[in-house]
Amino acid sequence: MDTVQVLIPTPLRGYTNGEAKVGASGGTIGEVIDDLDGRFPGLKERVCDPDGEIRRFVNVFVNGENARKLLGAGTPVKSGDEIGIIPAMAGGE
Repeated sequence: MDTVQVLIPTPLRGYTNGEAKVGASGGTIGEVIDDLDGRFPGLKERVCDPDGEIRRFVNVFVNGENARKLLGAGTPVKSGDEIGIIPAMAGGE
């Protein structure tokens, strides 16, 4: 499987033992999140809703592109890609 780098935001680092960047495997964003959740239980439920799609208050970027504007959790990723998880800031529109 392809290995990607995932940037973990500060609020979720409690799940990754304080790591700001972790490697993960998968062919889609959803598979990468599943891989992370296997090693860091509880992470997926913070990023995805029960049907596996990215929560509306979380933005996930692949190489700077918002996955929501691509295929959401089904967005393909390849080795060397960088995924950023960005929780929405409270108080915005």
